[in-house]
Order: sequence, then C-alpha cells, then structure tokens
Amino acid sequence: MKIINIKIVFSLFLAMTFLASCDDDEQMTPELSQREKIASFFEAINTRDVAIIEELVTEDYIQHNPFIPTGRDPFIGLLTTVLEDNGTRVENIRILEEGNFVAIHNLWINAAPFGADTVVSFDILRFDENGKITEHWDAIQPWVSQTANGNTMVDGPTNITNLDETAANKALAVSIIEDVLMGQNPNNIVNYIAEDYIQHNPGIDNGLVGIQAAVDYLISINNMFQYNTIHKVIGEGNFVLTVSEGTWNGTSNAFYDLFRMENGKAVEHWDVIQPVPTTGLANDNGMFGGF
Repeated sequence: MKIINIKIVFSLFLAMTFLASCDDDEQMTPELSQREKIASFFEAINTRDVAIIEELVTEDYIQHNPFIPTGRDPFIGLLTTVLEDNGTRVENIRILEEGNFVAIHNLWINAAPFGADTVVSFDILRFDENGKITEHWDAIQPWVSQTANGNTMVDGPTNITNLDETAANKALAVSIIEDVLMGQNPNNIVNYIAEDYIQHNPGIDNGLVGIQAAVDYLISINNMFQYNTIHKVIGEGNFVLTVSEGTWNGTSNAFYDLFRMENGKAVEHWDVIQPVPTTGLANDNGMFGGF
C-alpha cells in the first residue's frame, strides 16, 4: 500500500487554491471610475433601477435641489412614482470631473415634474471616500426652441482636451465672472472672450458683440443681472463650469456657466439660470450649501 505524503498533498492544495484565486481576480469586474458610475447612475434613473441606485448612492445622500427631500430613499421614491408616471428621461451631454466632484450637463425630456416638458440642467455630484455618490446640487431651466443665436441650449463640442491647461482655464473663467459679470473691470471682456464666441444662452446673440448688445439692453431697462458670489469652479481641460449666486429680475438666482476655452480665451458658452426659491422647500440644505 502506498503511503501518502501529507505535506506534499497539502502543498499541492495550497498551490491549486492560489491559482484559482488568481483566476478569480482576473475575472473580477474592475472598480468603475467615477465617470462610469455617473453614467450608470443616470442610466438607472432612466430604467428606474432601484438596486443600482442603492449600490451607487449613500443612504444619507445630501440633496440641494430645493424641491426634493434630502436622503436616498426620498430620491428613489421620486424615481419610482413621479418620474415613472411621466416617463421622464435624461441624456448626459457633457461630463466634467475634478477630484471627487463630477459636473454633468443634462437634457431632460417628459420633464413636467421639473417645470416644463423639456428642461436643461447642470448637476453636480460629490463622491465620498468610499467611492459612493453622497451629495447633489443642480440648477434647471426650461428648454427654449427659438434662440437669438440659432444654436440650441446643449449642442456643440463635447470632447475634453488640453488637460494640462485646466488650472489656467479655471483662472480665466474666474476672471470672466469677477471682472465682467461682477463689474470689477468690465472693459477686460475683450481680453477674455473671443470675437467669434459661440453663444448658447437662448436670449443672447453670438460673438463678443452679442454679449455687449445684451448687456447694453439690460442696462437700458434697468434689469442687468448681477453676480455676487462664486460658490464653485469645476474644470477639466478645455471646459470649466462656474456656479455663482446673484440677482436678476428682482430675485436671487443660481447662475451655472459652462465655458469652452481655446488659446487663452473663452470661445463657447452654455448656461442655466434658476431663481432660488424661498417657499415650498423640501430641505434646508440650500442650493449652494456644502460648496
């Protein structure tokens, strides 16, 4: 009768276990990037996939949309009732990522719960240290079909380039807000804005002359918008999003401005402007809280 060497058998067992674990590791799904998680999050909104939302979002999700209660469960409730009933869908147009913040330029259809059949939004989502979505800010504006410039509110380039210019482009965006829109040095506009500036604000014509004409008109009717505070700047390469607070039409407003930069100047602009509500609030986090 052959005598089995226990040590040899045990060694073979360990080796086989190690190889099997290596195979398992190779077959494991790699951790999704923040950008991929964002895409999954919005796809889950379209498909009403509660399980995916629960996997990606923390239970104590902090909500800054003033009309949605804070927390993950109220958001899921909205998803599976109001949005489901209206057939609301979202399309991601542009996604910028900086650190643990991701900014998304979105088009929503069947969006009556958000105030119009079609709306444009900027959404900002913050990831926590565990890679889960834990906080949300946004601003929403109804879609305008007939625009002064012939462009839509969302068309234009989407590719992110020139990552090495992120810091310089963020500084340029801040200068545009502070010097021009806050009125510190308004004549510097020619240093910041390209002559052939492409405009997506539906009420302003293209070009540097389009901005100047709009400003002159608003001043003439004593209704010029005033930016007071920059709350957040998110940049990635040639795109920079600024989140500002100011006044217009006698009310406080959230101003979300997305700039595309090229050769040291702003060459294209998209925005969303939303009055800051003071009544009917579903949470007390504020539209700018947490920035």
